[in-house]
Amino acid sequence: MRKKVIAGNWKMNMLPNEAMSFIEQLIPLVKDTENEVILCVPYTDLFYALLTAQNTNIKIGAQNMHFEEKGAYTGEVSGQMLKSIGVEYVIIGHSERRQYFAETDETVNKKLKATFENGLKPIVCVGETLEQRETGKTTEIITKQTELALEGLTEEQVANTIIAYEPIWAIGTGKTATSEDANNSIKEIRNKICQIYGQTTGSRVIIQYGGSVKSSNAKELFEMSDIDGGLVGGASLKADEFSKIVNYNK
Repeated sequence: MRKKVIAGNWKMNMLPNEAMSFIEQLIPLVKDTENEVILCVPYTDLFYALLTAQNTNIKIGAQNMHFEEKGAYTGEVSGQMLKSIGVEYVIIGHSERRQYFAETDETVNKKLKATFENGLKPIVCVGETLEQRETGKTTEIITKQTELALEGLTEEQVANTIIAYEPIWAIGTGKTATSEDANNSIKEIRNKICQIYGQTTGSRVIIQYGGSVKSSNAKELFEMSDIDGGLVGGASLKADEFSKIVNYNK
């Protein structure tokens, strides 16, 4: 049985004092959940978040990293740097990184390999645009993105990769894929992984849904056969709302 993993992606929000206050509020609200709870916070919040979440069931992740270990990459942060302060998870290839910062399938693949080299746990994002969806290319796009992201990984590494299916048209728009549509797309991703890496590996991979997840739709989404939790954007910025998503099954 795959565990449900619910990760908040704060994006470019929250100052360190706000991050600490948020986590202090969240700790008692999620302490009894059986689901994995992750907060992916801005670089400037990481140390403070790690400190505040210490000895709790809340894991802390970063929102991006560079694929090189060190070097002349002004403004970048390496996996080694994240690992050195105790970061556990990192988001790779979010659609906003692809859209605004020229991330490609190739750089996503390099970053993914670097996460494993540094002992980090990756959350890799895939998803189609509205135009791709309307022209019937959803399956083609998301399975190709998945295949290219995972290229060159071992079966064990693939099994330990979290994939977040985030239809780009649903991110921050208030629109959500129907639970059936989201589940079918996630099934297609899982089938592609099974084809390449085998049934056992494919059945172990955690695949989340992301795209306007909120407390009012979390239960319906997360109870689908193949949806293993969510990557939550705006709703992860309010402790009460996020805790309801984490505790969807209570």
